[in-house]
Amino acid sequence: MTLFVAVTLICLLPCLHASLPVMETVNLTGIHDWGNRFEGMLVFPIVEDVYGWEVTVHFNYPVILQRNAETTINRISADNRTYVLVNKLSDGSKHNHTTTSMTIIGRYNRLTSDPPIAATAALVNLIHDGQVTPSTPPAVASEKYNYAEVLEKSILFYEAQRSGKLPSTNRIPWRGDSALTDHGQNGEDLSGGWYDAGDHLKFGFPLAGSVSMLAWGLIEFKDAYAATGQLDNMYDCIRWPLEWLMKAHTGRNELYVQVGDGDLDHHFWGRPEDMTMARPSYKITEDKPGSDVAAEYAAAMASGYIAFKDKEPAFAAKLLTHAREIYAFALEYNGTYSKSLPQSAAQFYGSSDYDDEMCWGGAWLYLATGEDKYLTHSKNYNHPGTSWGQSWGNKDIGCKVLLHNVTGEDRYAADITGTFTNWMPGGNVPYLNSGLALRNEWGSLRHTANMAFIALVAAENGLNSAEYRAWAKSQIHIALGDTGRSFVVGFGVNPPSHPHHRSSSCPMMPAPCSQEALSRSGSNPHTLYGGLVGGPSREGSYKDNRQDYQQNEVACDYNAGFQSAVADTCLYLHIKLSGCTL
Repeated sequence: MTLFVAVTLICLLPCLHASLPVMETVNLTGIHDWGNRFEGMLVFPIVEDVYGWEVTVHFNYPVILQRNAETTINRISADNRTYVLVNKLSDGSKHNHTTTSMTIIGRYNRLTSDPPIAATAALVNLIHDGQVTPSTPPAVASEKYNYAEVLEKSILFYEAQRSGKLPSTNRIPWRGDSALTDHGQNGEDLSGGWYDAGDHLKFGFPLAGSVSMLAWGLIEFKDAYAATGQLDNMYDCIRWPLEWLMKAHTGRNELYVQVGDGDLDHHFWGRPEDMTMARPSYKITEDKPGSDVAAEYAAAMASGYIAFKDKEPAFAAKLLTHAREIYAFALEYNGTYSKSLPQSAAQFYGSSDYDDEMCWGGAWLYLATGEDKYLTHSKNYNHPGTSWGQSWGNKDIGCKVLLHNVTGEDRYAADITGTFTNWMPGGNVPYLNSGLALRNEWGSLRHTANMAFIALVAAENGLNSAEYRAWAKSQIHIALGDTGRSFVVGFGVNPPSHPHHRSSSCPMMPAPCSQEALSRSGSNPHTLYGGLVGGPSREGSYKDNRQDYQQNEVACDYNAGFQSAVADTCLYLHIKLSGCTL
């Protein structure tokens, strides 16, 4: 490979990988020096597979290097003695046990009596990210899986999903600031929040649903997070999206529910830090109502209020104010957001009705305020009978559990037990040979994990406790490895290494990333710790294939019920066995 490089670029990106280990260091050799112009060679032995690379060249004189179409200059020192070169898209992969050579041509000035030009160069393999492998807390000796480790890594997954200006405490070194200019239709700041899945869209409906499930788990099983040393991380976890949900409430009857265009976003495979496509925003209003999404936002904020009221009273009070206003909006202006905004989220997170969210939001506001009007609303919107399950778009069973916990009424208990009769073996939900209840093969594990969490909350409140707890544990254990492999990235035996997730599939910045990262056979360069993949097909098969988004995509709503179910199991062990501690 011949290397000539341009001098017109300057460093605009932070050096996120300054601590990465140098793979090889070599000297400039074969030098032809004409006093004011030179040519030489850098020859690097390749001792491991390379995916994206950076070369830092230190000269003994200030130099000006000549232009080349294959590589770019990422940074130049102020004295022009140090150049940082990065591969172009066509030349980022190198195979182990080979060499790569670069011809360096440039100009400089020296006197005849001065020493000749010399240079030393260091090659960094940008497949590495310098991320510290999370410490593995001790497991309970009598237990098959380390639940404390799962909690720790699931929270890290949500940190990898962050959008906006990242804090100084960012623990994901392959992530940087992104989508800082996300804004509303009148310029409102909509930066922040979580990216939905392996893409870079912000969908308010599933985002809020994820927050309410995570907050519920924190409220119910707070001691589990404390016992594992993850309580502060968990508060940070849900605070990040809660702040965005409040930003999205830009008027009394105005609520932003999406940022980004689904088609434009899904045609881009790369890091969120590198996005250049348009990112339109969409909102519900009095003329375009969305009681479903508004009530879900209210539920997230009301549950967030309960979680934060003792820790951060001022923040909690803001959440409750927003929750009240948004639920009032949902009550007064009825409608489904999919019909009001058919051009936005309908094809990704379409909603058929809003009664379940109105029930759910009313129940959470009652728990937050104790005001009977919210309990009345919740009861009025509840549909008697069994439920399909719990998901980003269906809160029916979750609301029934809340209503039963509040009222103790037999009618809710009957609906809950009837639902789990359908879900357990012998009911109408099919089972795989592995023992996994398969409600839907698109993200099969998330549906079952959600219901495992609901079963555990019901068990905590006296409904068929032993049976529900045993069933929930069996389902969560399938996700953790009972089939001979884990479905949680970075956890357990033979975990997924090719999740359908754009930023974790790219090499470290500043190496370019493209569609090639989707199709390459190698593992994702960055371990997306804690991400629960979609899971097995209807036939029970699973392939760790990045291009199969049905089985291998990760999403915020996939981990929510799953993490909360693990927290309950961890808490139970802590109380009963004095285990699950760091």
